[in-house]
Amino acid sequence: MPLTRKAYRAAILHSIDDPAIVGIDASYEYFEDGLLVIDNGQISALGHASDLLPTLPADIDITHYQDALITPGLIDTHIHLPQTGMVGAYGEQLLDWLNTYTFPCESQFADKAHADEVADIFIKELLRNGTTTALVFGSVHPQSVNSFFEAAEKLDLRMIAGKVMMDRNAPDYLTDTAESSYQESKALIERWHGKGRLHYAVTPRFAPTSTPEQLTLAGQLLGEYPDLYMQTHISENKQEIEWVNELFPERNGYLDVYDHYKLLGERSVFAHGVHLCNDECARLAETGSAVAFCPTSNLFLGSGLFNLPMAEKHNLNVGLGTDVGGGTSFSLLQTLNEAYKVMQLQGARLSPFKSLYLATLGGARALRLEGKIGTLQPGTDADFLVLDYNATPLLSYRLKQANNIAETLFVLMTLGDDRTVLQTYAAGQLVHQR
Repeated sequence: MPLTRKAYRAAILHSIDDPAIVGIDASYEYFEDGLLVIDNGQISALGHASDLLPTLPADIDITHYQDALITPGLIDTHIHLPQTGMVGAYGEQLLDWLNTYTFPCESQFADKAHADEVADIFIKELLRNGTTTALVFGSVHPQSVNSFFEAAEKLDLRMIAGKVMMDRNAPDYLTDTAESSYQESKALIERWHGKGRLHYAVTPRFAPTSTPEQLTLAGQLLGEYPDLYMQTHISENKQEIEWVNELFPERNGYLDVYDHYKLLGERSVFAHGVHLCNDECARLAETGSAVAFCPTSNLFLGSGLFNLPMAEKHNLNVGLGTDVGGGTSFSLLQTLNEAYKVMQLQGARLSPFKSLYLATLGGARALRLEGKIGTLQPGTDADFLVLDYNATPLLSYRLKQANNIAETLFVLMTLGDDRTVLQTYAAGQLVHQR
């Protein structure tokens, strides 16, 4: 196979650490006239164009972008494939919303043709919005995950997904059993986990919809395959927390339910965490677990405001999640727009460089993939985006007033959306062109 070496020239920006730990100035690298060199799907060099150009062969293919910014591909640490068809559903809080909209929509995934169609739409939406890696909930049906992975594999995407495990407190047409969920999950793991750039996540929907028997078997799966992921929901809504306390009176709160069933660990990601307390944040951090911050969804469903400064105090890994369909946009740029407001409402600030970190390297760390994605460091996968400064007339005009990269970045996150993403690359291949 011939070597494929290409270079991309533009302004280039990426996170190299968490601003909350190292300070803003040490948290990123910015090249006003930068060059990114790709060899066989991986980044082989990054730096100033003036330094790197003399080191390259004369006949190398160089794509030069004007008025554009190259960043790492965005990472969505919480999203639901089967809810694509009910995004933007009106007027309920979490538990009523599940019963009114979500469960009927998810029931359609018993049909493989439907699952195939939605997987195609879903992946195109991710890539159109610059998301190159996502941690994805399927439905209770194994075919939802097969359809998703089949579509992701064709494009060599780094994706993580799992079949929902749900054996109670849901409609009969949408429940499995403890044993069937274990066997179906195991078959999916054997087929997909570690294939190409795909990974499997054990996926109990949330504590109220799983019996103790099912949660026990979820923990057993994690023990049988040590590098699996685990994803579920926690402390999203106050009614939900009360319900968990009623269903598991013997446990010391919501997190303790998952802890008891051995579901905490370095590849465990808990969505929302809006109402976590200090002790729960400390326990999540101690076990290496992560939280997916889903501001758009938390505002849309009236769930509450995630306390990012508390998570930072405990050095808890936090990624960003769109949570489509509770969230109303596939765009992580728009999700960061909402995250900024969530912090403002709590008297806290979210700097543009912390935002960049959450959407890229922070998500990679939450998923334990920081050596592969989330930055543009040489040796990592060539998952990156080209953001267009002239995507809309307003964005173009506003960015002409920007005085530095911090202001440019903040404007991209406030006014930007899918139109801003000119191109998306995965493993060095162009997978979306606006």
